[in-house]
Amino acid sequence: MVMAAKRRAGAGSRAAKRSRLNSPEPEGRTIPSPVSKGKWKNKERVVIFSSRGIDYRARHLMQDLRKLMPHSKPDTKMDRKDKLFVVNEICEMKNCNKCLYFEAKKKQDLYMWISNVPHGPSAKFLIQNIHTLDELKMTGNCLKGSRPLLSFDPMFDKEPHYSVLKELFIQIFSTPRYHPKSQPFVDHIFTFTVTDKRIWFRNYQIIEEDGALVEIGPRFVLNLIKIFQGSFGGPTLYENPTYRSPNMHRRMLRMATAARFLEKHRMKELQRAQQSEKLLTLPEDPTQAVFDTPAAKKPPLIQLEPPPDPPKNPNRKKRLYKRQRMKLRQSTNLLANSQPSLRGNPAQSDSATIREEKHQ
Repeated sequence: MVMAAKRRAGAGSRAAKRSRLNSPEPEGRTIPSPVSKGKWKNKERVVIFSSRGIDYRARHLMQDLRKLMPHSKPDTKMDRKDKLFVVNEICEMKNCNKCLYFEAKKKQDLYMWISNVPHGPSAKFLIQNIHTLDELKMTGNCLKGSRPLLSFDPMFDKEPHYSVLKELFIQIFSTPRYHPKSQPFVDHIFTFTVTDKRIWFRNYQIIEEDGALVEIGPRFVLNLIKIFQGSFGGPTLYENPTYRSPNMHRRMLRMATAARFLEKHRMKELQRAQQSEKLLTLPEDPTQAVFDTPAAKKPPLIQLEPPPDPPKNPNRKKRLYKRQRMKLRQSTNLLANSQPSLRGNPAQSDSATIREEKHQ
């Protein structure tokens, strides 16, 4: 009896609530409708994780992609000794049907696998020119969990392997509508551009005032290696003919450096050889003496005796040295002092001096 009374009381309260909710609202008062009226139908989930041995830049890039994709799930790092088919089991345990797997090799090369689990297809890329959100310091910003627009280059519709990649990118990077962790706003764009046979990824914010675009980040370049039919394996659908592995690229750089060193060494050896060898004498040119005028030949003059001394000039007076002139002057002064009778007649003293000079 008590239980029946409670049921009747509960049924009455429920009917009163229904009547209250269905009653019309008074004028001037409205209840805002819910933001999301739809139902979450697209159950795409992406697991994003990496192998052991990645560097800090690759780890930050992986964290940035997790922030931009609210429908993603993280997972612990996978051991490098495990086979890639284990990734399919990890996705199954995580209840995910898409996968982004970052594989590091030699602690400097980063590869990215995108796959449709478990039936494929899958593609392997080499990631180059990585710039993360913290590294770029761009002015743009977007709401966390908002849905992006995807913009593709026209090249994705011309080549068949680019068409497969376009479908993979759409299913992985687009946030499902009405996802519980997403926001009902579209305020940024993911762009995929094909340039130099590589795929360039950029993230831009849509400014509400004039519709201009401001880059947010991150940014990176995808160099396609292969497309497989299965998930992380299977027959090869496409192989990039222009792809060159990082090991080969580093080897080519080392070979170019070694070639420059060998060229310098050979040039030095050639210069030493040219300096050490004797100069070659070229044969005489028969046309060299065409315009030479022959001159009369003179008999050779052989001189057996030395040439005679030139004749002396008898009228030439011998010039005395300065020392001799000083001596002569001193002797004349002494002579003048010894003959006082000649002091009064200067003409006689002069004539006596001249006579002494001649006598000497």
